[in-house]
Amino acid sequence: MIYFTADHHFYHEKMATKWRDFDSYEHMHETLVDNWNSVVGPGDIVYHLGDFAFTEHNREQEKVEKLMHRLNGCKFLIPGNHDRDAVTRAKGWTKVTPLHEIKVDLGGARKQKITLCHYSLRTWNALQHGSWMLFGHSHNNLDVSECGKTVDVGVDAWNWTPVSVEQIAEFMATKEVVLSGDHHVTRKA
Repeated sequence: MIYFTADHHFYHEKMATKWRDFDSYEHMHETLVDNWNSVVGPGDIVYHLGDFAFTEHNREQEKVEKLMHRLNGCKFLIPGNHDRDAVTRAKGWTKVTPLHEIKVDLGGARKQKITLCHYSLRTWNALQHGSWMLFGHSHNNLDVSECGKTVDVGVDAWNWTPVSVEQIAEFMATKEVVLSGDHHVTRKA
């Protein structure tokens, strides 16, 4: 099973108590860890699209690794703007890359292309052919209704839980392919 998620902001007190409705960041941590492990199994794949944890110093890498050890699955990181070296260098990531493209077999004639980035893109590889663009960063506050097959996979958008590729496929079935970002289409003056 493949899952996507973003914007956990572990160790970010202000995120937990001011911008989210948690009593403390510890309360937020336990909720996010429990929700993650309630859907993700040990053999599943998780693409984390950034802002995994808020750290100030590289010496905090050990606490990030302890937290990662509690989370099920084989974890990939597409770093966000808050993911400093303590996060990106933590042992436990299978791969860390700023942009990632994958193909997923959903049982159709061809595999589904998916572009993964922390930030929402206006154009991406094969968008005119129905490829998907998954992102985080905006905490479910970005209107992408006219942007084609793109979606915020952050925990704020999915009830504090990673979202499966099947859930994304169901959501994307309701969205239209757009050609506005197709570099082959030229506009006449």
